Amino acid sequence: MTDRPSLRGRPAATTHAEIEQAAFRLFAEYGFEATTLDMIAVELGISRRTVARYYPSKNDIAWGRFDETLVSFKEMLDAMPQDLPLWQAVQRGVLAFNAVPAAEEPFLRRRMRLILGTPALQAHSTLRYVEWRTVVAEFVARRRGVPVGDLGVQTIANASLSIAMSAYEAWLDDPGTPLAELLDEAMARLRGYLAVTGDPD
Repeated sequence: MTDRPSLRGRPAATTHAEIEQAAFRLFAEYGFEATTLDMIAVELGISRRTVARYYPSKNDIAWGRFDETLVSFKEMLDAMPQDLPLWQAVQRGVLAFNAVPAAEEPFLRRRMRLILGTPALQAHSTLRYVEWRTVVAEFVARRRGVPVGDLGVQTIANASLSIAMSAYEAWLDDPGTPLAELLDEAMARLRGYLAVTGDPD
């Protein structure tokens, strides 16, 4: 997309990252609920319509490019070796999904604090959690050769999300411990859930 003059006389922001950074600055200054798409647009010197083209709502900004990361998550799981035990496949997939360069961890921490600590985001977040669990459930169902609605499949998907979120909460409480280490330790417990649901792995 070609840069064009902005409302402030400089090139208009044309990336998701620029919009997210501006939004999070405003979230920190004014609070999530008080911040509007109009304010974000003014901060960037672009129109509200341009902001909405990238993110239809500020709830979507909080979650970033989540739809794209889910596609990558599905691809990561599908690429797992067939002879890899199911619990390890899910564990490795979750670790890969949450891997970020060290330089990006401060922003990830801000994002997760916002998502987990903002009541106004909870309804939207619930929808996102469903989408994430569905990726895991569909993978597990394919590996087991059972319907995605199978109780054992849904148990694994729900357990995976709960375990991953527990690791994130621990990371936010203690930033000194690497997120990957906490996720690895927490997700290893998935083996116990699979044993309960009768997985041969």
